[in-house]
Amino acid sequence: MASAMATKRLRKEYQALQKSPETNIEAVPLERNILEWHYVLRGIGIYEGGYYHGKLVFPPEYPMKPPSVYMLTPNGRFQTNKRLCLSMSDYHPETWNPMWSVSSILAGLYSFMNETTPTLGSITTTDAQKRKFAAASLDENCKNATFVACFPDLAEHQAAIAAQRASDELSNGALTVTSFDSDARALVWANLSYWIAAGIAVLAVVMSAVVFQL
Repeated sequence: MASAMATKRLRKEYQALQKSPETNIEAVPLERNILEWHYVLRGIGIYEGGYYHGKLVFPPEYPMKPPSVYMLTPNGRFQTNKRLCLSMSDYHPETWNPMWSVSSILAGLYSFMNETTPTLGSITTTDAQKRKFAAASLDENCKNATFVACFPDLAEHQAAIAAQRASDELSNGALTVTSFDSDARALVWANLSYWIAAGIAVLAVVMSAVVFQL
């Protein structure tokens, strides 16, 4: 259970984020537990197009003690659902500064994500793999009920993309069928024309033979 100090501080930080949001960063606390926050980082560079969902789990003693930091979306930089070793996480309480906030923690994570410095919880992948993860990230996130509840605008955005994709696939499928039907009709007419011409030729030969006999 959150202490009065942690509750007051985290509510204040949420209000500050609502008033002055960080670029490419969104974060909200769970309604049922103010000590658990969920965030989304919008990718840049090789992460362009990615939406990276994660969570911060604060101790009841916050801000005197640091939170645990997790990344939940497959991303190619960090392991998923594992505590990350960062200077502002609970892996390093000795470096924690109580003046740091949700905003500064996520800004630090965002910056570190765009580096290649290894740490406990980081992984090594190619740029191509990172781009593949980025392209699939919103689809992946929308499988998570907490993500959908915390970030309904992004969930709706993904639903619109999925609907458009389905419509495009249906249209492409219809075009393919139409094209196939057109080709099939052309083939039928070609065969029919061939047999008509062949029949006429045979009939002409027969008529010539009859006339010759007469």
